[in-house]
Amino acid sequence: MSDMMNVSANPHIRSKDSTTKIMLLVIIALLPATGFGIYNFGLNAAILVCTSVATCVLTEFLYEKLMKLPLTIGDLSAVVTGLLLGLNLPPAAPFWLAIIGGVFAILVVKMLFGGIGQNFMNPALGARCFLVISFTARMTTFTYDGVTTATPLAMLKAGEDVNTWNMVVGTIPGTIGETSVIAILAGAVFLILFDVIDMRIPFTYLLTFVLFIGLFGPNGWDPWYLTAQLAGGGLMLGAFFMATDYATSPMTHLGKIIYGVILGILTGIFRVFSSSAEGVSYAIIISNLLVPLIERFTIPKCFGKGGENR
Repeated sequence: MSDMMNVSANPHIRSKDSTTKIMLLVIIALLPATGFGIYNFGLNAAILVCTSVATCVLTEFLYEKLMKLPLTIGDLSAVVTGLLLGLNLPPAAPFWLAIIGGVFAILVVKMLFGGIGQNFMNPALGARCFLVISFTARMTTFTYDGVTTATPLAMLKAGEDVNTWNMVVGTIPGTIGETSVIAILAGAVFLILFDVIDMRIPFTYLLTFVLFIGLFGPNGWDPWYLTAQLAGGGLMLGAFFMATDYATSPMTHLGKIIYGVILGILTGIFRVFSSSAEGVSYAIIISNLLVPLIERFTIPKCFGKGGENR
């Protein structure tokens, strides 16, 4: 009888999918972007991704061992965090950046706040922003074909022309996993087919961003400029793989739409009005912090607590 009265914390959602299965599907969906990134940037990219994944898994294992907590590395969430962090690193970055980022993502953003489902922002993006602030030069220096060069977004910011097709294919400088829109969309379609992500967030995010850039961008509704903005930076990777994180995104349909609108506006503000050419990472973690407020106003009230009688 005592076991029957042991009720876990809400929300109570019945699903045939386990955390491990969902994380495995996300890993599979990230393989095209990961494979292309390693093919595009070479051995050091592979080392960074592997180091990031290994650091995240080991950090979670050691923390739970030291704190005498149940081991959770089997749910593969640490692998997903490490993979996403690795894909957000410059391909020429030193391996110790992946180690510092992995420890920060798991220990500070995830485990110290209670583990999976309790983190207040996406761990991989939290770590990336920490690395950008702490090691700005190393995190914003990009090399392609052995030449240090500006990213297409930086060139757009400076008013220069870019090759939009190269941005879609991915043969451009950037972080390991953000360059190929084709590879990212292939993974996104996989997640959509398996019903892992809700299209309300990425669709609203991208639509709002396009509207913002069209209204406030320097080139107005120029289709080539809008396409370059969509294909550049970490927008596609962030929209489909990080903004949709279950723990840090709203649960309600209306909340997801509001969340997507906020993401699009913030990303547009960062790209158009700030000194930086990018802004996806900061847009997502700021929006993550607003999720409790969004849910406060979008979760229906219980019957008898002010809710409608239906």
